[in-house]
Amino acid sequence: MRTLGLIVAIALFVGAPAHAQSIVFGDDSSEWAKDGECDDGRFTGPGLTSTPLLQEDVLADATDCRNAFKAGRLRLLGVASDGKIDFGNDSSDWSNDGECDDMRFAGPGMTQTPLLQEDIMRDASDCRDGYANGRLTLAGQ
Repeated sequence: MRTLGLIVAIALFVGAPAHAQSIVFGDDSSEWAKDGECDDGRFTGPGLTSTPLLQEDVLADATDCRNAFKAGRLRLLGVASDGKIDFGNDSSDWSNDGECDDMRFAGPGMTQTPLLQEDIMRDASDCRDGYANGRLTLAGQ
């Protein structure tokens, strides 16, 4: 009976999407941390704030985002349950300039200019290329 319980526990753990097991929520350094709303632009869902998202709040509202994620009120924006990334489209004014402008990503392939909420999932080619070349990862991964 013990072996069956162990097998079930392993199956449940292994069967969970890998990205959900490895989400890094960051810390609570945001001015808006611990206010009951997630302010991190990597997420979407009813647990996300309705105010404009800021670059400095990515990985800086851990408690709110973790609680909403665990409650099923958030999911990673543009990441399917199988872990595949939806890069979106190239409708940003800054797409196809060789730099990723999507705040969901981090790394040397990112632009050095301030990131805007309106560019989330709107710089697909630049972000996809940077991700494929190892110059970008999902922020916090």
